[in-house]
Amino acid sequence: MQLGAQVLWRLAMSTAAATPEDVVAFWFPDGDAPSPQQHQRWWHWRQRGGAHHEVVARYSALTDRAAAGELQAWAHHATGRLALILALDAFTRAVWSGTPRAWSGGPAARELCLQGLANGHFDALPRLWHKAAFMSPLEQVECDDPARHLAHLDTAIAIADQLAGQSPAALRPWYVSSADQLRRHRAVIAQFGRYPHRNALLGRESTPQELAFIASGDLPRRSWPPST
Repeated sequence: MQLGAQVLWRLAMSTAAATPEDVVAFWFPDGDAPSPQQHQRWWHWRQRGGAHHEVVARYSALTDRAAAGELQAWAHHATGRLALILALDAFTRAVWSGTPRAWSGGPAARELCLQGLANGHFDALPRLWHKAAFMSPLEQVECDDPARHLAHLDTAIAIADQLAGQSPAALRPWYVSSADQLRRHRAVIAQFGRYPHRNALLGRESTPQELAFIASGDLPRRSWPPST
C-alpha cells in the first residue's frame, strides 16, 4: 500500500519523543469521518500486516519499554491506556513477529483493557475504531482457563454489538461483521480452548482435531463486508 505523506512524516519523527498521542495518531489515520473505503484501507493496514514495517522502524524501542513495564504512567488517562494496549497487543506482534514473544504482551494488555472498561477510560475514547482496538485483548489473548477467555469474549461481543448500533450507517456493515467475527473466535475457543493456528509458533502439540481445523483454512479473520 502506498503510504500517505502524513504517515511518512510520523514515521520520520524521533522514537524517543513518542507520546501516547503520537502512538494513537499513527495507528488511526482515519480522521473524524472516514468513508467506508478509507476506513477499510486503514483497518486492513492495521490488521493485515501493512503497518508492520513502520511499527518496527519507529516503535521497537517503545515496545521494549512497554513490555518492561516502564510506561505504566500512560494508563492514567484514556488515550495513554489505549496507546499502551496498542504497544502490548499490536506492536509486539510486529516487533517480535515469528517468535513466541509476539504474544507476550497480551496478558498485560488484557488487564489494561479490563481496568479501562471499569474505570471509564473505554467510554472516554472519542471514536468507535479506538474502542474496537481497545477491546482487542479480550479477543486475542488466550487464558489458562478457557472459561475465562469465553467470558472475556462474551464481554467483547456485547460491546461490539453496542458499537455496531452506534456506528454511522455507512460503516455499520463493518461493525456488524466485526461482531460476527468475535462470535467465530468464541466458537474456536469453545471447541479447542485455544487458537490452534498458534500452536506451532508457541511450541504446542496440536491434536488431530486441531490439525484438521488448521488444514481446513477456516480460521476466523476480519474482512470488509462484501455488501459495502
